[in-house]
Amino acid sequence: MTKFKLFLPVALLAGFAAAPALAAGPGELPHAGVDLDDQASLQRGAKLYMNYCSGCHSLKYLRYSRMAEDLGLTEDQVQANLNFIGAKPGEQVNVAMAVEDGERFFGKMPPDLSVISRVRGSNWIAAYLKSFYLDETRPVGWNNTVFPNASMPNVLWEMQGLQHAEYGAADAGGERPVEKLVLAQAGTQTPEQFDQTVRDITAFLEYAGEPAALKRQKVGVWVVLFLAFFTFLAWLLKKEYWRDVH
Repeated sequence: MTKFKLFLPVALLAGFAAAPALAAGPGELPHAGVDLDDQASLQRGAKLYMNYCSGCHSLKYLRYSRMAEDLGLTEDQVQANLNFIGAKPGEQVNVAMAVEDGERFFGKMPPDLSVISRVRGSNWIAAYLKSFYLDETRPVGWNNTVFPNASMPNVLWEMQGLQHAEYGAADAGGERPVEKLVLAQAGTQTPEQFDQTVRDITAFLEYAGEPAALKRQKVGVWVVLFLAFFTFLAWLLKKEYWRDVH
C-alpha cells in the first residue's frame, strides 16, 4: 500500500500525458497535426489568418503585443505586417467591418474566433477549412461537409482550388448526401502545401485560444521532472526509515 501511494503521482502524470493519444478513435475527424512548439508554423499561421480571416473574424482576447512576444516577433514587425486596422500594439485584434455590414453580407456578424479551438477543437477547424465545395444553391456559392449551410465562403479557394461534391443515393427525405469531394480545378498550391497552410492557420487559432499554453508546456516538463525526482527522494527516505523494521 505504501509503494502504491508513493508512486501514484507519477502514474497519474503519465496517464494525463497519454490521454490525448488514447482519446482518438474510429470515425473521428482526421488529426490536424498541430505543433505549438513549431514557432515558424505559428508565424505563418498568424500571417495567413490576418490576411484571409481577420477582415471578418476578430480575436478579441488576443492583443497584438502579446502575439509579438509569444511568436518571436517584434512589435514593429507585427504593426507593419499583421495590423491592418491601425490599432495600437496593446489593443485587441478586432475587425474593421461594421456590425451592420456583417449582417448585410452574411445574415449576421461573423463570430469572434478567440476560443474556437477550445469549443470545436483543432481537428474540427482543419477539417472545416478543407471541406468547402461549390454549391450554386447557396447564396454564398459554397457549402461545407463539416458545417453544412455555413454562411462563410471559401476564402482559401485560390490556394486550395475548386472542389465539387459527388452525391450518393437520395434518402427517405429526398436529400442526397455528399459522399466525397473531388478537386475539379487545381489551386496555386499542391494538396500537400495546402494541408500545411491549413495546419498553420489551425495552429495559430489553437495558440490564440490559450496563449499561456506555450509557456505552460515548457514549464510542465520541468514540473514532471521535479515530481519524479521528489518521488525518488521520498522512496529513499522511506527505505531509510524502514531499514530496521522487520
